Amino acid sequence: MTDISSSLPGLKEVFEDDFRIGAALNLDQIYGRDHEGLAIVVKHFNSISPENILKWEEVHPEPDRYDFEAADRYVALGEKHNMQIIGHCLVWFFQTPDWVFVDKSGKPLGREALLERMRDHIFTVVGRYKGRIHGWDVVNEAIMMDGSLRKCGWLDIIGEDYLVKAFEYAREADPDAELYYNEYDTEHPIKREALIRLIRRLQDSGVRVDGIGTQGHWFLDYPPIADVEKTIVEISQLKIPQMITELDVGVLPFYPVDSKMVDLSAFDPKTQKKYNPYPDGLPDAVQKKLAERYSELFATFLKHRDKISRVTFWGVHDKQAWRSYLPIRGRADYPLLFDRQCQPKPALGAVIKTALSRETG
Repeated sequence: MTDISSSLPGLKEVFEDDFRIGAALNLDQIYGRDHEGLAIVVKHFNSISPENILKWEEVHPEPDRYDFEAADRYVALGEKHNMQIIGHCLVWFFQTPDWVFVDKSGKPLGREALLERMRDHIFTVVGRYKGRIHGWDVVNEAIMMDGSLRKCGWLDIIGEDYLVKAFEYAREADPDAELYYNEYDTEHPIKREALIRLIRRLQDSGVRVDGIGTQGHWFLDYPPIADVEKTIVEISQLKIPQMITELDVGVLPFYPVDSKMVDLSAFDPKTQKKYNPYPDGLPDAVQKKLAERYSELFATFLKHRDKISRVTFWGVHDKQAWRSYLPIRGRADYPLLFDRQCQPKPALGAVIKTALSRETG
């Protein structure tokens, strides 16, 4: 039986005066099947995000069908524990069904028809949880590494103002909800500069953006902490809150495959060992490096707590971590503060120590 009630204080307590601390929940936690993971959530977090259940392919899988069962449970869970509830996400190039962009005969929709489809989706989903979901990732990952807008059905059919329309529809559907733009790899100067330009264009168009999400899918040695800090400082020029929205720290060698999964068994044994060096657990030396990395990240977040409103981990424990199946399915990564048995890792103690030493030092 896992002992969650350790002597360590909850993360939400030690960062109470700094920023909210969140976690992304999966179906097992939402439905109460992951009892130990849920106990971690209740003790440590005061904000929750959904991993997948509010993405278009899950909540609106067919033209005339919505599936709100899991989302209803998710919102009820957050309300039960008095948490900030985040909706993720409304408009994205990925995990959006192909039917969204075509008519009944399979031909591409025109601009006005796709705008109407977007509006109907946003009004239906946001409207159902009006006053209950506190903030929405309205647009997710619209910028490429070269600073251009990502090619996708939204851009191809509607044009660049699809971003403006998405925010306008969400604002109309729930005027009191906070509306965010969410992006990754903003530690790269070209992409970060493009993000700042994009948000300013939205603002010049009369769109109110309430926050910028920096995903924070980082590694033990990358990006350099100076680049993380520079990103926070430069985005703060926009004078709106920032959030670290999808924080985890990968310990495995990176293998870029353009978001397409491959199976570990596809490689020869030597290559398998290279890309999956810790199949049976994380060595103490790597645990120490992970703890040190999380400590320096949170020291930076605390330094800039006037700019940051929330830090959300993308998962509760290592067993649910996406890094173990993307880009290579079958690996064992260890990116979070709790291990596969829901036991606290040295990284959790390091994060808490960083907060407490700030308070007493």
